[in-house]
Amino acid sequence: MPDTDRSYEPNPRYAPVGGRVRVGWRQAVDELPAGTRVLAVDGPWILDWDTLVKGLAAAVPGLVAVDVRDHLADWDTIAARTDTSELTGDPHFARLSDATLADFFADLPEVAPTDTLTVVYGPGAALVAHDALWYADLPKRYAEAAVGDGTGSNLGQSAGAGTNRRLFYIDWPILDRHRDDIAATLDRYLDTQRPDEPVSLSGPALRATADDLVRRPFRTRPTFNTTPWGGQWARTELGFNPDAENTALGYELIAPESGVLIGDDEHRIELPFQLLVALHPEQVLGQEVHRTFGTSFPIRFDYLDTVAGGNLSVHCHPQSTYMTEVFGWPYTQHETYYMMVGSAENTVFLGLREGVDVDAFHADAHAADHAGTEFDITKYVQTFPADEHQLFLIPGGTPHGSGKGNVVLEVSATPYLYSLRFYDWLRRDAKDRQRAVHVEHAFRNLNTQRTGAAVAADLVQSPRTVRGGDGWREELLGELPEMFFTVHRLVVAAGTEAPDDTAGRFHVINVVEGDGVLVRTPAGHEHRLNYAETLVVPAAVGRYTISGLGTVASRIVKAHVR
Repeated sequence: MPDTDRSYEPNPRYAPVGGRVRVGWRQAVDELPAGTRVLAVDGPWILDWDTLVKGLAAAVPGLVAVDVRDHLADWDTIAARTDTSELTGDPHFARLSDATLADFFADLPEVAPTDTLTVVYGPGAALVAHDALWYADLPKRYAEAAVGDGTGSNLGQSAGAGTNRRLFYIDWPILDRHRDDIAATLDRYLDTQRPDEPVSLSGPALRATADDLVRRPFRTRPTFNTTPWGGQWARTELGFNPDAENTALGYELIAPESGVLIGDDEHRIELPFQLLVALHPEQVLGQEVHRTFGTSFPIRFDYLDTVAGGNLSVHCHPQSTYMTEVFGWPYTQHETYYMMVGSAENTVFLGLREGVDVDAFHADAHAADHAGTEFDITKYVQTFPADEHQLFLIPGGTPHGSGKGNVVLEVSATPYLYSLRFYDWLRRDAKDRQRAVHVEHAFRNLNTQRTGAAVAADLVQSPRTVRGGDGWREELLGELPEMFFTVHRLVVAAGTEAPDDTAGRFHVINVVEGDGVLVRTPAGHEHRLNYAETLVVPAAVGRYTISGLGTVASRIVKAHVR
């Protein structure tokens, strides 16, 4: 557990480079490039665009405003252009859309400059000829919350409640690609979480800050979500979301949603982590990883908290071919469970039993989904003791789930929205509906070859020491030929320094036990990392050291692409 002097930091932040964080619309307008007559302000659909225009109008009397949303195609046309035929009618999943923002428009406005400033605003504003370009952003959690409570619509939808299906698989990929494409030409980046008083960085300062961050270790801003099965560990041990019902899902590092805080205690901007990767892919990922994964950061760290909660669903993730051909991701959702909190009395569900009757399993899962008929999942799926500090390997197609009473550090491939549920204990959601499962998708992906004793032999491996020194050692916890990443653990005594080297491939580390460590680089960067915190060590860092702090040895989980 963490010591009393230094504990989990929920808002890690870093100083801007090459400029200061500006506050409010007036300060942003004052830094417009000389001669700007047409300003394009792009950003996500969820943004409060009306408040943005009012703020700009107050700062620029006589401003002419042009809303690109008035030029969108009708909804039926948008849906036809952006959805895909593979999963048409599927209520939960869609193939990742390869459409562009241009596909959403019937036409684009033609803007004739005047003697006053013209502001073209809305998603896709960058597509209109302009003199200066701003990107006004809002973290994705706002869109997910709005769609979840029925107040948010989908990209291009003029009215009506949106769906997570379009948000996750269509809206976000399209918006992310668009933002990344224009990042190198932005004149200003704005964080509008306080729409009346946004904070912003100039484009040059944004790029200088990004260039600095990708050459040093840094943390992303964590978030915790609630679910019907969620636990209490993050609330009680980390002090996170004390007023929340539970802290089920802890997003330590999930590239499509994570942000990095830039600024100080009073004024800070949340930059998308993915934006840093898009601007500097080789520095973050390394040349070989970039060649394989493009600008997709391929490893994620998150928590599954079931302490004083309930069992997770028993589910699997897509096998590689299905993920590519059906869902459109170029790599699949291989996972591992590292048990940060657990015991021999607690349970991890993993793999099929020897001689399993798959047809009977399918029939029972179907009956549970359609008729609410309970069944014993352990007739089909094995269980293992949830021993603390054990790693469980979970390649695509393997049925699995954490039992109640555990904290899992999930060290996994980045895709995180493809949990294909076999069974969810007939659990009800917040609206008293039986929670959705995905029986047909799950059984199409079920790996029926890894059963019985092979599950323990292949997926519950023992640590093997791979290197070490005085007061420290590094262990390989688990790897499989079909999984592109590997999970190691360093054990570093207090007062001891362990050397490491990214060797051209990024590392992600997390303190799973002890009082914390100090990470140092030859360039003079230092970063303290406390219990339960996650740190990205970009490939560009190269050699670095990890020093044990406090009075007891620390254990540090480390993952990298093989």
